[in-house]
Amino acid sequence: MEEALRAPQSAEPDAEIALGRLGDFVGFRLRRIQNQLSREFAQVTDRYQLRQGLFSALAIISANPGLSQIMLAREVGLDKSMAVMVVDELEQRGWAERRRSPTDRRRHALYTTEAGEAWLAEMFAALEVVEHDVLDALGEGDRKLLTAILDRVYKACFRG
Repeated sequence: MEEALRAPQSAEPDAEIALGRLGDFVGFRLRRIQNQLSREFAQVTDRYQLRQGLFSALAIISANPGLSQIMLAREVGLDKSMAVMVVDELEQRGWAERRRSPTDRRRHALYTTEAGEAWLAEMFAALEVVEHDVLDALGEGDRKLLTAILDRVYKACFRG
């Protein structure tokens, strides 16, 4: 019994570690990759002292001018109050702005500013550096397949 409780011998740094039952769950595998890439991205962009979700929120706003805060929260995976804080910070930094929605005066429509677009260009350049080796290891065909699979997984998360 003592044998089973003893810590495993230290493995080589590059040795594969068994995932056990965790290996059967897509969420764990995705989170493990996301954690590593996020850490590397944070190191590359450390000088900006970014709140989590700031870059992705601005990128989604840029791709969808006039987007509502509710839709932004859903797409980025933030609760509504956190999305408000992220948009507040984007506005404080001069990267985005809220305008009254032309179709529903009770809602705000979100837009990037010229400074926000310039900052996004820097961030996407940093992201390309961080993900270069990962994307290069996959090749174009695998990247397209992975993107399609991840999109299906994301849609399945909203099945209810």
